[in-house]
Amino acid sequence: MAEQNGPVDAQALDEAVRFTSDLIRIDTTNRGDGACQERPAAEYVAERLAEAGLEPALLERSKGRTNVVARIEGSDPGADALLVHGHLDVVPAEPADWTVHPFSGEVRDGVVWGRGAIDMKNMDAMVLATIRRWARAGMRPRRDIVLAFTADEEASAEDGSGFLADQHAALFDGCTEGISESGAFSFHTDSGLRLYPVAAGERGTAWLKLTAHGRAGHGSKVNHANAVSRLAAAVARIGAHEWPLRLTPTVVAALRELAALHGESVDPEAPGFDVDALLARLGTAASLVEPTVRNSANPTMLEAGYKVNVIPGSAVAQVDGRVVPGGEAEFRATMDRLTGPDVSWELHHGEVALQAPVDSPTFAGMRAALERFDPDGHVVPYCMSGGTDAKQFSRLGITGYGFSPLKLPEGFDYQALFHGVDERVPVDALHFGVRVLDHFLRQA
Repeated sequence: MAEQNGPVDAQALDEAVRFTSDLIRIDTTNRGDGACQERPAAEYVAERLAEAGLEPALLERSKGRTNVVARIEGSDPGADALLVHGHLDVVPAEPADWTVHPFSGEVRDGVVWGRGAIDMKNMDAMVLATIRRWARAGMRPRRDIVLAFTADEEASAEDGSGFLADQHAALFDGCTEGISESGAFSFHTDSGLRLYPVAAGERGTAWLKLTAHGRAGHGSKVNHANAVSRLAAAVARIGAHEWPLRLTPTVVAALRELAALHGESVDPEAPGFDVDALLARLGTAASLVEPTVRNSANPTMLEAGYKVNVIPGSAVAQVDGRVVPGGEAEFRATMDRLTGPDVSWELHHGEVALQAPVDSPTFAGMRAALERFDPDGHVVPYCMSGGTDAKQFSRLGITGYGFSPLKLPEGFDYQALFHGVDERVPVDALHFGVRVLDHFLRQA
């Protein structure tokens, strides 16, 4: 085991757990109303970085919405820099719904409990533990590594990665690639495989506001210009729409590799390829791909009227749209058609779709690091159905990957715990993550 552990020492493993607990105990709930205060967590991170000999910068667009950025100099001055980023804010949690208080950071039965244990204070902690180990051992990575711990990822990112990309681009000079959340977690299939999906793409975000206008009037009168009826019809059309297949290079690669692991050789780019039939044969592994083979639009909010016997003159709905890379024009044309002449729509919040090459040296390095510490695991590329701070950092020309390594036991539903109740992470998974990150970041 000593050889497998490599240069990672017991202190680094202990710190990964302790830092995860400490960060969970700092409540950085982001409700999207601007009231979140990431500064206490940012100061905690900055102190740990300073203890490792780095010079972290604390940066704010709004008071208390604090980001931390630091650079580690690599041994090869001619190499491109690598961005390693993680956010400090978390989504809300209702303590009454949890087995363990969501901001306790309690370690119970070998598991760290609390909001952020998966998304993504665990990754923040593993990165801190890794670079502090390097400082103790006098080690340096091959390429410069820029560390960014951001605010506001769970809302608009305007106070976080968006602010950093727009106002502090110089801090990321030389960065061509980045790694962050939502990838390299173990996924157990119903066919007995242990997969490690590494994200090499993200669907774009298209949050829409739909507005129907009509003729206000008495609820007892016939009204063929009823705004509520017009809106309801448009929402029903959107909800029932079946989007056409649109396969991106990342998804094509994922389908090929998943099929091969299930004993099939397929060509997803062949005419007439039936992706839905393949997904049906892949069992639970299909869930890694199914959300990203098409655009999607889900109605999520409705608002209309102020009294039961009054027909309002307008009605509003909100729709969560997600767009695969290259699917933007199709999405807009489809929304124009589905909303119809009586309902207008506007983009309330939008972010670009992303794609990253799966044949890059960096992807190969991530694959090698995971397989080094889990030889029985299988690394596969995938595209995230949602988005991360990689969208904002892409403005700087940084190609983003999802690589937050965790080896999880069978039956541990990582995806369900993302924003879910009883979020938690096994101590052993954190130890695995530190070992994998250490090996990958030093070799990258």
